[in-house]
Amino acid sequence: MTLPPAPIQGEISAQQAVPRIVEDLSYSYDGVFTLEEVEAAVHAAWDELSARSKVTNYLPILVARQAREQLMATAQAEGKVAKKVPEVLFVCVHNAGRSQMAAALMEHLSARKVHVRSAGSAPTGEINPVVVEALAERGVALGTAYPKPLSDSVVRAADVIVTMGCGDACPYFPGKRYEDWEVQDPAGQPLEVVRDIRDDIQARVTALLRQIT
Repeated sequence: MTLPPAPIQGEISAQQAVPRIVEDLSYSYDGVFTLEEVEAAVHAAWDELSARSKVTNYLPILVARQAREQLMATAQAEGKVAKKVPEVLFVCVHNAGRSQMAAALMEHLSARKVHVRSAGSAPTGEINPVVVEALAERGVALGTAYPKPLSDSVVRAADVIVTMGCGDACPYFPGKRYEDWEVQDPAGQPLEVVRDIRDDIQARVTALLRQIT
């Protein structure tokens, strides 16, 4: 794969970051994935995130996290890594509001009885700041979250898939539990409305947790 051109001053290039990320992930997934498979995952994450990331200095961190998550999802879906708890995936269009809120609230409430992922059918560059504020009022931090693309691997790894306003964008795999939540989109809404959306999602998350744990 051809790497992008050298960055402007202050930015970190793929030539600098990718080999180190590949080295670390190859060590983590030794015996699970080949070097070529790890390289492919890292390059795919770099291409996806660099195209829409506004904070280039943090790009290697996001790329490493995204590649690791995709590799883990693939390993789980292919039975290379055993699941210890149920996997839940929340999907909306931009992965900037509803699905992020649902994933954060489930992570916060589940006491690690489930593993949670979120994704977007058309992810944006950043999390809705009003969503971040509404969750912070409940003691839930979204400081390390970022919009992530929907992939077959995360869907195949999930036991429960919850969609919110993304229509038919989420692929269907037999044997999965699918739910579609009619939840208002927080995009462009004031804090007062987003609080109501947060509370609606929390009630749904609580009910789902009772069912799957």
